[in-house]
Amino acid sequence: MAGFQCPFCSAIMAVTPDTQTIRRPSFSFSDESPLLKGFSDSCLDISFYQCPHCKEYTILAKGIGSAVKDVNTAIRPQSQARKYPDYIPLAIRSDYEEASAILYLSPKASATLSRRCLQGMIRDFFQISKGNLFEEINAIKDKIPAEQWAVLDGVRRIGNIGAHMEKDINLIVDIEPDEAQKLIKLIELLLQQWYIERHNQQELFADIIGIDQAKQQERKKTE
Repeated sequence: MAGFQCPFCSAIMAVTPDTQTIRRPSFSFSDESPLLKGFSDSCLDISFYQCPHCKEYTILAKGIGSAVKDVNTAIRPQSQARKYPDYIPLAIRSDYEEASAILYLSPKASATLSRRCLQGMIRDFFQISKGNLFEEINAIKDKIPAEQWAVLDGVRRIGNIGAHMEKDINLIVDIEPDEAQKLIKLIELLLQQWYIERHNQQELFADIIGIDQAKQQERKKTE
């Protein structure tokens, strides 16, 4: 069963008739039936999600009619960026939040910001700073799994599409919102694996060392 992450509380909900409702309004109809052979040219797919945990509503709109294919936007909340703790550098959190905020407005710019966010994370987490992202990703090749390295290099190349014009200025390579969203999901995964898990590990280790020290003090009192 598919899952959906609530942008308000970050809980993962099962997508069922209890948590999702889809409406398909158009210029002529308040709700077109999916049983029709085809939707009218102005038809929108509006998905409503209600989180069973926080009860908040998430609303997404996508054009499915031929005249409104350019519609693909989040209505509520407009940005689905997660809130991350302060121990993650502000510059990294800001790039991530901006990439999320402009996801539907400009997927290409969003991908470029995800690329910059990745560069900031590599420089901060691995304490590596080279002349460019290509060199920085190569510098951590032996520090991360090969599969992850290939993905990071892919983010670099995708982000380049938004950062640099093609040699043929008449060639336009578009990035779709769902493609840019996958880059954001990768950034979220790396924030979890690199920063949050490290922080949780450090806290756990400190707690255990503290417990050990306290127990040793108790033992000394009985000697």
